[in-house]
Amino acid sequence: MNITKILKSIDLAPSKEKLKYLKANTKEIIRIINEKIRQNKIKADVFVGGSFAKNTLVNRENYDIDIFVRFDWKYKDLSSLLERIVRKFPKEFKIERIHGSRDYFRFNKNNINFELIPVIKIKTPKEAKNVTDLSYFHVNYVKRKLKSDLAKEVLIMKQFCEAQGVYGAESYIRGFSGYASECLIIYYKGFQKMANEIIKVKDRIIIDPEKKFKKKEDALIELNESKLNNPIILIDPTWKERNVLAALSREAFDKFQESLKNFIKRPSAEFFKIKEINGDEIKNISNKNRAEFLHLIIETDRQEGDIAGTKMKKFSSFLSNQIEKYFEIIGKEFSYKEGKKADFFLAVKSRKEIDKIGPPSNMKDHAEQFKKKNKVFFIKNGVFHVKIKINFTAKTFLKTWRNNYKSKMKDMGIINFEIK
Repeated sequence: MNITKILKSIDLAPSKEKLKYLKANTKEIIRIINEKIRQNKIKADVFVGGSFAKNTLVNRENYDIDIFVRFDWKYKDLSSLLERIVRKFPKEFKIERIHGSRDYFRFNKNNINFELIPVIKIKTPKEAKNVTDLSYFHVNYVKRKLKSDLAKEVLIMKQFCEAQGVYGAESYIRGFSGYASECLIIYYKGFQKMANEIIKVKDRIIIDPEKKFKKKEDALIELNESKLNNPIILIDPTWKERNVLAALSREAFDKFQESLKNFIKRPSAEFFKIKEINGDEIKNISNKNRAEFLHLIIETDRQEGDIAGTKMKKFSSFLSNQIEKYFEIIGKEFSYKEGKKADFFLAVKSRKEIDKIGPPSNMKDHAEQFKKKNKVFFIKNGVFHVKIKINFTAKTFLKTWRNNYKSKMKDMGIINFEIK
């Protein structure tokens, strides 16, 4: 089957019944919010954002709906102000405050996850104090630019990213956000056209959909340097000073690009199927290469969501560096969905022997200590070296490391990691 037929066969939109259900529940939540705003005599209004508002919602078992409360410019602590409103909601809502650059609130009603986000009511994007303040402009831009035929292309893009593990700008993913996906499809006018161009990118590409800069290269001068270390610089169509893909990592981009290349080379609907990361792929790599398979369950005490996921992702990277001192990692996968635990799968091969570098030979005190600890050594370029045989498994190494570095784990926000 060719690419065109595959893309046409993919149906990702929620049913009319489901959309009607979501609209009814959202309308009820907005009614309650407006009622509490009036009761508290607060100057604010409400709008719906995210994929639901932009008609780019992918069919799922569970749905997230973002509701923004726009407060008058005169207010300062928006999160506390919104808390005054939500705490007067019915008790069964079980509202949770989520910490972030600006705290917001989350609850579930009728199997729908609602997020209530406080923002400032601004007239122009340059007045934004937080990226969430731009949401109103993002919704309007996408609704204005996204014609019905392109809406399906956005769903395809989001599903592809989700299936390849690169959907989301969260720090533990560092992939493509929903808004970034929408902007790319609007710019390239379709998923296939986007794919054909992205696979050509070698180092970096600058995309300026609304031509905010006279020359694309001007963005490299005017944008903050921290926003430029990305494979794709996507100038926000609503605000030239923002790179929509500032969070995109090279690792996520390379994975996305390689998946696109494989899809174009061998088109299949399998590229759009979300598969559970359960370690099977890494286990297969282990078996084929006669390597050691490891399944670690990492646990944190930090707030679940982006904070917990980020802490555990960083720890998995740190732990990988420790393992690589003695073992070659030939495959690894990190998986975090929710809660305070994450799975980390690895396939490793022993290095058999490593060359440990000691002190320079002219540092007499350190040299003597090194010679006492290591009976067999050699000097190369004026520096002590010792060969160390790797006669232990990665599992044994990790057990010892865990016992010796509990304080380090605590500093990194990690309670424990279980070795399966």
